[in-house]
Amino acid sequence: MTEPAAADNPLEPYDGILLLSFGGPEKPEDVLPFLRTVTAGKGIPDERLEEVGEHYYRFGGKSPINDQNRALLAALRTELDRREIDTPMIWGNRNFTPFTIEALREAHDKGLRRLVTIVTSAYSSYSSCRQYREDLAGAVAQAQEEGLDVAVEKIRPYYNHPGFSRVNARLVTEAVRELVRDGVAPADLRLLFVTHSIPTAMDETSGPGDSEGHLYSRQHVALGAAVTDEVNATLDLDLEGELVFCSRSGPPTQPWLEPDVNDRLAELAKEGVQAVVVAPIGFVSDHMEVIYDLDTEAAETAGELGLRMVRVPTVGTDPEFVSGLVDLLLERAGEARGEDPQRPAWPGSDVRPSVCRPGCCPNLRVAKPALCGMD
Repeated sequence: MTEPAAADNPLEPYDGILLLSFGGPEKPEDVLPFLRTVTAGKGIPDERLEEVGEHYYRFGGKSPINDQNRALLAALRTELDRREIDTPMIWGNRNFTPFTIEALREAHDKGLRRLVTIVTSAYSSYSSCRQYREDLAGAVAQAQEEGLDVAVEKIRPYYNHPGFSRVNARLVTEAVRELVRDGVAPADLRLLFVTHSIPTAMDETSGPGDSEGHLYSRQHVALGAAVTDEVNATLDLDLEGELVFCSRSGPPTQPWLEPDVNDRLAELAKEGVQAVVVAPIGFVSDHMEVIYDLDTEAAETAGELGLRMVRVPTVGTDPEFVSGLVDLLLERAGEARGEDPQRPAWPGSDVRPSVCRPGCCPNLRVAKPALCGMD
């Protein structure tokens, strides 16, 4: 039964929404400071960071992610207004201004005291979930030192929420349909689902401490399989799909998840495949990893191999995705009120809790406090 307060404010007990993202530079002089923040504590010299910075300099030193977050904020505001939910929204980043602590200061100045957070990452791993929780813990602790009283909670990982999974399925289906209409034989076509590579040790320990691990890769494989099934059912095809990775970094001696998208493209070309649909399901918008690693590097690789490559759009500000995020906010508010709201997901998939279980996706370098969890 809905509490009376929720009738006036569907997001009760939350009085604010925090959109928390990775962040990125806005201009060339921001690139090196941004990369230093991202790699803090890892001992990476500036010479190596300058090499990575070339990806940004190639696009004028500006990451697309900040404008994409502004667009997502505007789209969320439109959907909230459509539902007559007037809860204010705040935006913060882990690695560039507005940093999370700046967002909490803004929230406090606006009289907001309990925020529900949307993280612009749909999956479970240290880098895609717990690191954001650590960032929230550090920012809240700093806010408390400054005499600011702001509490923060978050929605659950949403890789399998219909607002995310159905949009990915629709976008991949549209790309395949166009290729088939254009004369590409289904037997010559493959689906590649792409996400950010992470160290294999991080994948092995993703998930709760008492689980089988590999939750990060298992979630991606499950979504890729579900999308492939949907494409085949809709178009009456029998396509094969697989998970590949991009954006590997770190020392060569450290194992990371493979295969790299470029390596797999080369293998497929040798197998006689003529066309590939590349779907960046690991990303919610066209981050640098998408416009450089896929639209630039992978596209160049495909061109050199004579492969036709179609890159599927990310979910971005698709109305169904945005509506799904608002549904997740309402779901989390219901949980916070002690209710038992519906928690929709792709049929048969694993629904993760909003409050992470003990030992979930640990920091393998150093233990740090993290909010929104049981440990």
